[in-house]
Amino acid sequence: MAEDQRVRGYCAYDWGKSAFETSVTTAIFPAWFAFLFAEANGISTKFLGSEWTADAMFSAAVMVGALLVAICAPSLGVIADRRMIKIWWLRVLTVIGSVSCILLAASPYLGISMGWVWAMIMFMVANVGLNGAGVFYNALLPHMGDDSEMDAISNKAFAAGYLGGGILLVVHLGMWLALDGTWVIPFIMASSGLWWLGFAQMTFRMIPEPHIENEMEPMGVVDSTKMALGEVKSTLGDIKSFRTLFIYMIAYFCFIDGINSVTALAGVFGIVVLGLTTTGLIMTILIIQFVAAPAAIGFTKLADKWGTKKALHFSLVCWCVVIVGALSFAPLELESHDEYDIQYTWDEENNTYTVEAREGVNNIAALPDDDEQIWAFDNEDILPVEENSDVKRQGYAVKWAFDDDDKPITITVNLTADALANLKSSMDESRFSYSIEGGEFGEQTEVGVNHPSSLGDGVLDAIPETVRSVIWEPLGMSVFYQFLLLGVFAGALLGGSQGLARSMFGQMVPETRSAEFFGFFGFFGKVAALLGPLIYSLMTIWFDSRVGIFALSILIIAGAIILRKVDVEDGIAVAKAEDERNRSASHE
Repeated sequence: MAEDQRVRGYCAYDWGKSAFETSVTTAIFPAWFAFLFAEANGISTKFLGSEWTADAMFSAAVMVGALLVAICAPSLGVIADRRMIKIWWLRVLTVIGSVSCILLAASPYLGISMGWVWAMIMFMVANVGLNGAGVFYNALLPHMGDDSEMDAISNKAFAAGYLGGGILLVVHLGMWLALDGTWVIPFIMASSGLWWLGFAQMTFRMIPEPHIENEMEPMGVVDSTKMALGEVKSTLGDIKSFRTLFIYMIAYFCFIDGINSVTALAGVFGIVVLGLTTTGLIMTILIIQFVAAPAAIGFTKLADKWGTKKALHFSLVCWCVVIVGALSFAPLELESHDEYDIQYTWDEENNTYTVEAREGVNNIAALPDDDEQIWAFDNEDILPVEENSDVKRQGYAVKWAFDDDDKPITITVNLTADALANLKSSMDESRFSYSIEGGEFGEQTEVGVNHPSSLGDGVLDAIPETVRSVIWEPLGMSVFYQFLLLGVFAGALLGGSQGLARSMFGQMVPETRSAEFFGFFGFFGKVAALLGPLIYSLMTIWFDSRVGIFALSILIIAGAIILRKVDVEDGIAVAKAEDERNRSASHE
């Protein structure tokens, strides 16, 4: 019964902290931060001698928080293995993270100039709390049961996280879409932090502090730091003793980088490359959450039958198949008038044209791109954009395609032959499309070279072009449903691959040094988080986004190949021998 209670407490933490990961980090905060940033600065602001956009600031905040924890984690782990403070550190870092999440709610009430700065700082501190707590939370796994139970406990915790985060995300998105008022998003931020902090109390109450024989006496900060750094250096110098474990960590570095990069960049790929709407992206996030939970449990059964290593290897092969499958996704060629991004419709009654953006396409000229702003100003007389008085860039007004209520703008235009010719000539570099229906110029359509449905110029475009003609078009399957399909498969693999990866590591880690080694585990994971996006960015710049996504599969393949060299039984034997040595030493 006591063991069942510990496992429930362990799962409760994942259930709670996933609210921050889903509702805040993935679904709501990025767009909200971009709004706060734009309200204060426009498209960019000067910082450290360079122009920084909202997404650059957001990425930097996440990176700084992650790297700070990554650098400190191994040393903190050394101390936690010698003193009974794992739960204490988990509690402290949870309070830091969850309270910072709650304090995000104050951002819009601190004034336009301070609001975005406060949001960025609180989000960064919340990430420090989340990632730091994760080190000690993961370090508790070897103390939850024996090696034969590790897969089930790890996957059960991941399943709880996906389910808990998904349930609250449904509530939050329902509020966001159905309720009006400036209080809604601050409420979402605060309730996510309270959800995390509240369920964490079950963890603190149900899981006892792992016992340490002959606990180290308390030391000062300087002495503790010196001791911890010395132990970390000693561990790195003694890699040969834990050869199997470190081979696995290299494999983990590769495949977790590929997996996390795919999930992190899927939203950008869906919107920019496939032309997915925000609603479509949100639906896919929900699909992933609720598919990942039962799939994680399913992978536990697979691991029981095949073994952890073989089940994990299978999930990595499936990930490569999913990535290649994602390359085949492509928007169907535009057919009806209401499928085009910019729609000119003849108004018989007033003998003029009205123009509006397709529903879901409210980001015309809203990207931080000077060329697109110039394009918006050059064609402002016939585009559905208006000058936004709240958003400035270098002293000049910026054109946006949505009003203050985030509704697409509909305007009446004087569509002349010269204006239309100018717009048509600009489509060579455009990511949009337009259609004219009725009147003097109907019926006319034009699709920009960079529009998501335009294929043929990319290195790998033959794949989506062929699959679109053979499968998607005959089935009439729009890119929205194609992307949902990706969500189903990704969700089926995500929980299982993450859970098994943590479980396999936990089996080969000495219980007496769990925090130290999970500190290294976290370090590898955070450093890996930088490599994948870098590879994606470089491949996208040199080739295109599809090549960027494909390149990530190479990381997973490399991880899978290295994983084959991991002798799990040897790793477990080495861990047990280390535990016996440390326990014997503590009795002397």
